[in-house]
Amino acid sequence: MGKISSAISKFLLCKVWGFKIKGNYAFDIPKKVLIAAPHTSAWDLPLGILTRNVLRTKIQFVGKATLFKPPFGWFFRAVGGVPVDRTKNNNFVDGVAEIYENRDDFNFCLAVEGTRKKVYKLKTGFYYIARKANVPVQMIGLDYKNKQIIFSEPFYVSDNMELEMRKVEDFFRGIVGKVEAYSF
Repeated sequence: MGKISSAISKFLLCKVWGFKIKGNYAFDIPKKVLIAAPHTSAWDLPLGILTRNVLRTKIQFVGKATLFKPPFGWFFRAVGGVPVDRTKNNNFVDGVAEIYENRDDFNFCLAVEGTRKKVYKLKTGFYYIARKANVPVQMIGLDYKNKQIIFSEPFYVSDNMELEMRKVEDFFRGIVGKVEAYSF
């Protein structure tokens, strides 16, 4: 990501859209699982891309496989997307953990809800990926109400999934997505 592209992204994110980045992205950790929430709108993708460009870092994301078909599949791949086929019974966690094992640098972001629809229970895939790959988690709040992108401190998950899920829910509680009815 070049300086000009970063400057344009910062202008769009901060001046046009009015967002601020709060907290610190963990540049010093070359491999981590990033979880973003609340994911309530298709606008979350451009918000994330602009944020990534402002930070001048490479972050990849997953999306349902249908997004990667023509006519727009090329675009989602170009901006760092990795298709996920949710119709097959494949072991997604093992596949992503293998990517971490084979790379020196990999930052992977996913929506902790797994969908833009209202959910009552968060997905746990990020937890299993972080455990299997032995990488930390960093949370990213998409707060449209206060126009903030909020980064948590990175943390390694313990073997107590219930405790970790409470930590995640506590971080995202009060952060309002674009579609407020779907926020935590």
